[in-house]
Amino acid sequence: MNKFFAQCPRGLSGVLAQELERIGAINIAASDAGVAFGGTTEVAYRANLYSRIATRILWHVAQFPYQTEHDIYDTAMLLPWPSWFDVQRTIKVEITAQKSPVKSLDFTTLKVKDAVCDKFREVSGVRPSVATRDPDIRIHVHLDQTEAAIYVDLTGEPLFKRGKREHTGDAPLKKNLAAGIIALTGWKPEEVFYDPMCGSGTFLVEAAEMALNIAPGLSGGTPRKFALQKLKEFDEPLWKRLIDEARTNERPTELSTIFGSDMYGDQLKIARENLVANGLGDCVHLKQANILEVSAPSESGVLVTNPPYGDRIGDAEALKEMYPKLGDLLKQKFAGWRAYFFTGDTNLPKGVRLSTSRKTPLFNGKIECRLYEYKVIAGSNRRSASSAEI
Repeated sequence: MNKFFAQCPRGLSGVLAQELERIGAINIAASDAGVAFGGTTEVAYRANLYSRIATRILWHVAQFPYQTEHDIYDTAMLLPWPSWFDVQRTIKVEITAQKSPVKSLDFTTLKVKDAVCDKFREVSGVRPSVATRDPDIRIHVHLDQTEAAIYVDLTGEPLFKRGKREHTGDAPLKKNLAAGIIALTGWKPEEVFYDPMCGSGTFLVEAAEMALNIAPGLSGGTPRKFALQKLKEFDEPLWKRLIDEARTNERPTELSTIFGSDMYGDQLKIARENLVANGLGDCVHLKQANILEVSAPSESGVLVTNPPYGDRIGDAEALKEMYPKLGDLLKQKFAGWRAYFFTGDTNLPKGVRLSTSRKTPLFNGKIECRLYEYKVIAGSNRRSASSAEI
């Protein structure tokens, strides 16, 4: 059994752990940075092919105590790098650290690179080249106060770089963050899903692919490339079987219970183009509408949206006027729904003036955000502005 680590956006390790368990991972342990897990080669392949929430899947190849950069070099030099990949493959070393005693991360990065290259030169007389952009093999090192861990990246380009999204709106969400938010809502494909401020359609694309059981690694119809395919022991027959299995399990494309709207025609056009580019043009109902004028598309469902602010809505005064109207809209037209607002604006819950049933801290890049949940029951959860949660 091998050990792996799945990186993910902060705040999503819990739902990522559940996703990995469904894939077949064992010995699962979630942390702030992601999820450690164990499994076979097949589990690692499935994690790359099927995970919507992870950013990268890393193969854990070493864990050891250290005091200096030289200790790290010595252990890295002992690892069988030439048995894992060919010398013709380009490499890149990346280091993260928490309270590490090393004086320079740049120097430590150089020492790990030297160890890998020196090992190849010892075995074959030739050393691999370093590529700062688009390397074949990424080597990750994490340092804490006393221990170092070395990983080989099985993913390559981040997992959120999937499918076809040729057009984006302002500050689009990464796809794995959008998928993680949907997972946090507990939405199931048999429920109605609605994003009333859909922007470029990231939530809609993720929800549609979930409804159709499309593996993220097959987004857009074409299998993406992974770093694991560049390793010497890449099992091509196994990989082909998993790809064929994923395609067989896809559901037929048809008009579904997924709805999206936006008040801006240019944004709606972008969303439509992105859905079509990913083969999902017939899976989502789209219309142009102001969120304050929409009606619920069914008696119950899940509303998920990232309320825009700044240039798209206006200044703080405009937002101050909008938020109470959002609360009124939910009470009047979305009773029986679960509504979720993902935002970095902490004034939203105070303005909406409804009781939040849950607040989940998340990060959009380095921006601290919250996912606010409202279980909308007619006439029962209005609260005063002074007592609203922030």
